[in-house]
Amino acid sequence: MQKRKVFLVTGASTGIGEAVVKLAVNAGFRTVLAARSTSGLEALRDELGRENAIAVTCDVSDWKAQKQMIDIAIEHYGRLDVVFANAGFSKGSPFYGGEDKLDEWKEMVLTNVYGAAVTARLCLPELVKTGGHFLITGSVVGHITSIRNLYSATKWAVSAIAQAVRNEMVGTGIRVTLVEPGVVDTPFWGEVPKPDAPELKPDDVAQAVMYAVSQPPHVDVNQVLIRPTGQPH
Repeated sequence: MQKRKVFLVTGASTGIGEAVVKLAVNAGFRTVLAARSTSGLEALRDELGRENAIAVTCDVSDWKAQKQMIDIAIEHYGRLDVVFANAGFSKGSPFYGGEDKLDEWKEMVLTNVYGAAVTARLCLPELVKTGGHFLITGSVVGHITSIRNLYSATKWAVSAIAQAVRNEMVGTGIRVTLVEPGVVDTPFWGEVPKPDAPELKPDDVAQAVMYAVSQPPHVDVNQVLIRPTGQPH
């Protein structure tokens, strides 16, 4: 019997990541759950069943932590078929006015941009072996510029990472999908006020992710831009 395919998700403990791993297990994947929250990951792993999931505490801004994440995944499962670079956050620091938040900006760039790039760099060699699929979470504000913070710029960078990876992987059989949600009702927002607009549910975005993953190998869904109905630009 063919081994079940393996789906790795960063930022897996809440929100979109959590919704994706649940649908992935339902679709027959074994999963690697990665995030900074050990307790959240372990609770989700136990909910999914240890035969379906392993939990790896990982801060994606740390190269060594991501390398360990990949090593654990390969040691445990022997392969990677789908990788979803989903970890990211926004703190809402403006470019003008208010207090300076140097550490906040640095952490956001390291997580959203550097972290996503490291996930790609370390996972792609394993995905080449399986003819796999690399997905990455961008944002609607990777198309249009938010007036509020540096977050928008980090998601423009993520859009560029996705395009660069796709170009580099031509001829390898690797598929690359950029997932760009609008406003989603998740813990992502933290203390940042959400826009007064309609919202998606995490499962709405997860369904879009699984649509891209479920296509036949010759179909590469390059980009999924998904807004709640009625969300303004």
